[in-house]
Amino acid sequence: MKIKSKVLIIAGSDSSGGAGIQADIKTVSSLGSYAMTAVTAVTSQNTTGVLSIFSVSPLEISKQIEFTSKDIKPDAIKIGMLGNTKVINAVLKSIANIKVNKIILDPVMVAKGGARLIDNKSIKILKGKLLKKVSLITPNIPEAEILANRKIFSKEDMVAAGKKILNFGAKAVLIKGGHLNSKITYDVFLEKNKTFFFKNKKINSKHTHGTGCTLSSAIATYYSCGKSLKKSCESAIKYVNQAITYAPKYGKGHGPINHLNSINIKKKFR
Repeated sequence: MKIKSKVLIIAGSDSSGGAGIQADIKTVSSLGSYAMTAVTAVTSQNTTGVLSIFSVSPLEISKQIEFTSKDIKPDAIKIGMLGNTKVINAVLKSIANIKVNKIILDPVMVAKGGARLIDNKSIKILKGKLLKKVSLITPNIPEAEILANRKIFSKEDMVAAGKKILNFGAKAVLIKGGHLNSKITYDVFLEKNKTFFFKNKKINSKHTHGTGCTLSSAIATYYSCGKSLKKSCESAIKYVNQAITYAPKYGKGHGPINHLNSINIKKKFR
């Protein structure tokens, strides 16, 4: 397989391999691109929850971003877990230095159990500075509620929240609708003066660990290869749905999805 593009991932690691940097690398690789990383935090976790988080210093994060990109310039960047204001400011400075225009932000703000992973100061900088630099932000409903400062109960509420988030400077928003209590999922994509719904049948599975990380990395990969943002979102949603459908069912809690579902192994190697 010929490598199609280069993607730099700025995110935290997941020792269990289902989310974070590990999920990002698997996603980018399985879709045919080259993954590079800047690790923002090291976590000890499994499918039942997070045991501990060790934050990497902002200086070391900047070194990873800039020294890597100086040698191999990425075609796109995916940003995940940042954690605090110093890290956000360091990332802002570094992405300005490396001058990459295609940036996908997964605002890792709320854990699966509902716990906040980011403080109010960090949210203020994210809304005031970082959103102006990104091509697309991909919040789930709890994250969109925090960013837009309003509750979301319907797809119409998703649109209203998305328009409010666009006003902070992002070029586009994809709000993931999986948290709504419905047999059909609606993910809403918004650009200036454009709104589009991706409609899919909801897959009932507890094995959904890392879906947000995977989706944003898949979007970054498709986008880095020249697809439009809308088409990148559409293709990435299909990829994630397939990955949930064929989840390996590992672990006692929220298990990982199957990042390798897109790979076809030649018959002679099976």
